[in-house]
Amino acid sequence: AAEGRRKKKKEGTHCLLSTASAAYQHKVSKLCRFSDMKLTVEFGGGLELLCNSVKIHNVNVELQNGAEKLTMKDLLSWIRTNLIKERPEMFMKGDTVRPGVLALVNDCDWELSGQLDTTLEEKDVVVFISTLHGG
Repeated sequence: AAEGRRKKKKEGTHCLLSTASAAYQHKVSKLCRFSDMKLTVEFGGGLELLCNSVKIHNVNVELQNGAEKLTMKDLLSWIRTNLIKERPEMFMKGDTVRPGVLALVNDCDWELSGQLDTTLEEKDVVVFISTLHGG
């Protein structure tokens, strides 16, 4: 009977350890999952000229300071630093896009989803199109 209790105690301890281990792994994987986000960023209407004439960029954007979400404000800052090669003032004014630049998140105008506060998710497609043209 004593041997049965010892065996049960060992099994119970193992079960607690594996539960704790599984919970730890879940937390670690959750943290790792949020370390960077894969997005597609597209430029059109002449804006691609600011990015070495490349229209489509498949990017990994690293989240800052342990943040759990990426907003359009974060993405615009990242784009200014990492994608825009010349004349960033043609794309941005302050911390937002210039008037005349249409921003779409998954084919939806960002003005309908919160503009700078729009939360982005893995594999989202963000498109910027200049609506201003010479004549």
